Amino acid sequence: MRTTTQPGYAVSQRIRKRIEEVFGWIKTVGNFRKTRVIGFDANQIAVYMVGAAYNLHRIGRILAAPA
Repeated sequence: MRTTTQPGYAVSQRIRKRIEEVFGWIKTVGNFRKTRVIGFDANQIAVYMVGAAYNLHRIGRILAAPA
């Protein structure tokens, strides 16, 4: 039996899309396709900042959505 015919596969694809959207946003809008700083610690801080920006963006979209 193929994997694509399993009932959980469609659920997995929906969840995967949501996760991949975050990485796509970080790479395009967050300008993190290439690292801009040197060193692990500096890059870790940059990733935290871009992640925080994405979370703020997401919170804004959630609050603006009609109930």
